[in-house]
Amino acid sequence: MPESVDIVNTLPPALLAEIAENGFYPNLVAESVAIGLAGRKALDHLVQHEATFAGHELHRHITVLVRTERQLLICHVDEGEGESSEAMATTETVALRAIDSVVLTRAMAHPERGAGLNEAWLSIVWGAARRVDLGPATCDDPTCEADHGYTGVIQPDDITVRMSPAADGDNARRLVAFAARLQAEIG
Repeated sequence: MPESVDIVNTLPPALLAEIAENGFYPNLVAESVAIGLAGRKALDHLVQHEATFAGHELHRHITVLVRTERQLLICHVDEGEGESSEAMATTETVALRAIDSVVLTRAMAHPERGAGLNEAWLSIVWGAARRVDLGPATCDDPTCEADHGYTGVIQPDDITVRMSPAADGDNARRLVAFAARLQAEIG
């Protein structure tokens, strides 16, 4: 660990506790967040631990979002694949003024009662990445055999975090609250 990073004094106790609670390389995650903050004060945060299965292998990933006065820090830590005990930690800092859009989507089980959060998605767009969905172009003539090239859509795709109470417990409600506060900051 770099000598200049003081995890305990840099990160709020609640953030440290959430990182530790996930049990996924907590020292590496906390150190990566502290390095990314570079001494800036964390004002708000969201932690998502995600496990996926690929065949018989389990792959873990954690995303930590931290809002400072002027920036949003995004930290990802991914587990290596196969027999490797490697992990990759990435931090990105985005100026709040650079964020174009903060989208909160909620799937509600009982909308008539305003209750029953099934899932929540937080999408944040600042123009760093775009996803291109391409497909063959066609015409209205069913007998046409001409090559019409391709058609597609380019969509912003910077970061999306998805949580559900079934998989993430109360963190799904934390995602909604974090998204609302972030929307207020950039609005």
